Amino acid sequence: MAEDELLAFREHWKQELTIKNEAHSNCNVTGQPSREDSKLKRYFEDFGQNRSEPKKRQDSTSHGSSKGGEDAVLSVAKTPKEDQPEYVSIAEGLLDGRTSPLLERIQEERTRRKRKYHSLTKACNTSQQQPLRKINKGDKFVDQFIQDLNETNDIPFFDIELPYELALKIFQYLSRTELGRCAQVSKAWGVLAEDEVLWFRMCQTEGYHHGASVSDSPCWKSTLRDCRNSENTVRSNWKNRVGSISQLQYELGKVLCDVNSCDSYVVAGYTSGDVRLWDTLHWDSAASFLKPSPLTADVTPRPHVSHIRVNNTVAVAAYDDGCVDMWSTETGQEPVHHFQIPGRVHALALSLESPTLATAAGLDVRLDQPDERGYWRTLCQATLPKPVESMVVVPGAGGRGGDSGPLVALSAGETVYLLAPEDLEPRVLHTVYGHPITCLDASASHAALGVKSCGWAMNDGGNKIQVYSLETGQSEMSVGNSAGDFSCVNLRDSPPHMLVCGNKDRRVRVFDLRTGSSVTSLYAHHMGVTSVQADDWKIVSGGGEGLVCVWEMRMGAKLWEMHNRHPVRHVRFNTSTLVTANIPDEKSPRGACITDDDLTAHRRPTLYCTSTCSGALRLFTSGSTGCFLCWMCSRVCCTR
Repeated sequence: MAEDELLAFREHWKQELTIKNEAHSNCNVTGQPSREDSKLKRYFEDFGQNRSEPKKRQDSTSHGSSKGGEDAVLSVAKTPKEDQPEYVSIAEGLLDGRTSPLLERIQEERTRRKRKYHSLTKACNTSQQQPLRKINKGDKFVDQFIQDLNETNDIPFFDIELPYELALKIFQYLSRTELGRCAQVSKAWGVLAEDEVLWFRMCQTEGYHHGASVSDSPCWKSTLRDCRNSENTVRSNWKNRVGSISQLQYELGKVLCDVNSCDSYVVAGYTSGDVRLWDTLHWDSAASFLKPSPLTADVTPRPHVSHIRVNNTVAVAAYDDGCVDMWSTETGQEPVHHFQIPGRVHALALSLESPTLATAAGLDVRLDQPDERGYWRTLCQATLPKPVESMVVVPGAGGRGGDSGPLVALSAGETVYLLAPEDLEPRVLHTVYGHPITCLDASASHAALGVKSCGWAMNDGGNKIQVYSLETGQSEMSVGNSAGDFSCVNLRDSPPHMLVCGNKDRRVRVFDLRTGSSVTSLYAHHMGVTSVQADDWKIVSGGGEGLVCVWEMRMGAKLWEMHNRHPVRHVRFNTSTLVTANIPDEKSPRGACITDDDLTAHRRPTLYCTSTCSGALRLFTSGSTGCFLCWMCSRVCCTR
């Protein structure tokens, strides 16, 4: 019965199409529309009669279908193709049983693969020349099972099918948004877009969990989402000043001489000769004292600490009498290395990657590093024409490869030298007579130095910052053109292809090293900029008036500020922590003279404000002894 009804439906549909074609042609000639209501009524009347008389309908259908079909074909043939509507050709194709060409191509591809598989199997059996044996049903089942597995592992890509590994190679070039869109295409693409290897590589690309492996997290997609949410939360806290400020404890009456920080370690030296080390990751405000060497422990009075440096493995302190002590950040207490050079230490530099130490006293420069067994040895020594003023160890050995030794950039007067253990004499990187160097910094591939212009050179735009390539030793560009002296420059901690610097003309400037143009210029500190650092979206600057300002780079707007009475000599921040140090220029505390009325005036802080609210800010401003603050931004820990 169902087949008879289907045949009857097809015949009536063909007749309807034939009538529509004739009406369409008549309309084109006469311009009068046909009556659709009468056709639909006649169609349903005929369809009802066929349902009431099935046997007659079968005979009439079998006889009339051929005749009616011939009439329909003739009528369609008589009608020109250009006059046929598009739906007529589509309907005729469906009635004739034609399918989509895409399905035909897929079927042909599957048939070709099966033939190829059978031909390869037959060729292998023939090449082995084994005697004919009876084929078991189990072998057929195994072959069929392998073929089914191959079809299951294939991923459909439009009209072809690719292996899973090849499809994964294609998907690894997609972004997060594109993977989300592909996951909605089909079930197979959804499984492929959720692959853990893809999201693990995406975490590595965006800078999260560098030392992790694929098996460290059950769902790398969720891990990436948590990391990005944590990053957005920390950025919002930076902008809104959500966090806490802690003052690192110190002895009253001891003047702060120098401060340095690296990652979670903060080290400070005082006029009393004491050196203290804090670990902000495992917070303990009462840090341990680092003991001096037994050779100089009995010296009274103890010399002042002139320079302090720290990295992840060692902390170094240089004293006014030329002694240098080095401690391990893990064990602390007793120094692991001690030596003394004649004269006062004018400059001290420590590598961030390894315990490589460079010291300069007067005209003499030396470079020390431990060997494989842990014994310290002097790599090289040099004598310069002028005293060294600033010095920095180039990170990554200046791009010279892993087998080469350390590289040190140092400035003395108008000249900048490069010192390496394999060189007999320091190499001159930059020198201009009468143009002294005011600041110096270096990255793995470049060195940036502030040059003070004098005399006729002021007509050429004023003071500039010269950027040199450490690989070629040639100047790549000159930026700046300022009337004031450049007091600080930060190239190592800046984003790629960016340079941030501070000037005595009260401005903080950011330059793009690819184009040599200025990205932003901020009027920051009325007593000059003393320290500065920037990342991809914010700038932190410190001034001679004791003000620490946090800026948004894109808008050039000040987000918030902190104030202390002494000049800011140290500013360093990472993702969630900001360390600033206000160090007084005068090393004798106010009220320390015997003629003063109040001998304890230097011990009283001028301002102390605290709040008991959770996540509130605590401000502290000390007296003349100086202080340094650690501002910690509230953050959300990312769980794997």
